[in-house]
Amino acid sequence: MKVPFTWKVTGWFMIGWSAEYELGDVKALKYFGEELAAYRDARGDLHVLEAHCKHLGAHIGHGGTVVDDCIECPFHGWRWGPGGDNTYIPYQPDRPNRALKLRSYPVREQYGAIFLWYHPSGEPPQWELPDIFGKFPQFDTDPDAYYRPYPEFSRRADGIHVHPQIVAENAPDSSHFRYVHKATVTPVCLEWEGVGEEWRFLTGWPDARSDDPDKMALRIHSHYSGLGFAMSVFEGSSNHRLIFACTPVDDETSDMFYSIWWPKEPGETSDVPPPHVREEVERKFLKTVWEDVDIWEHQIYIEHPPLARVDARHYMALRQWATQFYDVTPEGAPLG
Repeated sequence: MKVPFTWKVTGWFMIGWSAEYELGDVKALKYFGEELAAYRDARGDLHVLEAHCKHLGAHIGHGGTVVDDCIECPFHGWRWGPGGDNTYIPYQPDRPNRALKLRSYPVREQYGAIFLWYHPSGEPPQWELPDIFGKFPQFDTDPDAYYRPYPEFSRRADGIHVHPQIVAENAPDSSHFRYVHKATVTPVCLEWEGVGEEWRFLTGWPDARSDDPDKMALRIHSHYSGLGFAMSVFEGSSNHRLIFACTPVDDETSDMFYSIWWPKEPGETSDVPPPHVREEVERKFLKTVWEDVDIWEHQIYIEHPPLARVDARHYMALRQWATQFYDVTPEGAPLG
């Protein structure tokens, strides 16, 4: 997908789930066009570093090993600490090379999900990662009141030809639900506003059984945190929470992540959802979440779309809000 803005977007982005990393695990990742190495150290903390050893360029995500809180290069045993410092060279153990440093990426783990802060110039986080359960306090905010999101209620789609802004533009797009998702009613954007790095919106689904056009069968409360992900609460029959995330891999594709926190049944103490709950969530929410992907895979970006009046004002307002997350000029764009 060709877009007039950079794929190196500033913000917090999801890169996986905590349960994917046991103690001592090392994984090779690629996001924002950069090779990365993620590892969980002996204390259980997760770290993400620039992937190529400064010694002779080996990829420490392929064959690297964890030693205490460091990752050891598989080529010559040089060790790199959580902050990217060279901490140990085996054949000169008292003299690590303190001039060398791998880029280190801020990482946060929250309720089983992993987030990475990205800024193209390596600037520190410009805002705190929002708390999934701190949002929408009018609903149950106790994580123990919900089943675990991973693995039963989590999905990912890799290498999708879509930019995070295009995913975010689903927020004001009410009309596509009837055609893409086969909805029997068209949702209504009841409220929307951009507040700093957040785009906040409330979507209502009219009650088809009522003659009152203002009566809603379902309300979805959502906050985007930058362009990385949206946190939502469904107010209706299920009252569940979810996160929907899009993370650029390179200048053509993104990986997408989806997790649901489903309320436990009365008296339930286990975090593992029972089979009948899994079947319900799969049927209602997990099978349909990727229906937009078929559109995105073949879509082109229209810079000045001829929007209908019902969507135009908040659609263009979202595009204007999104400009704050582009701190570099896209590749190939004119500088002047």
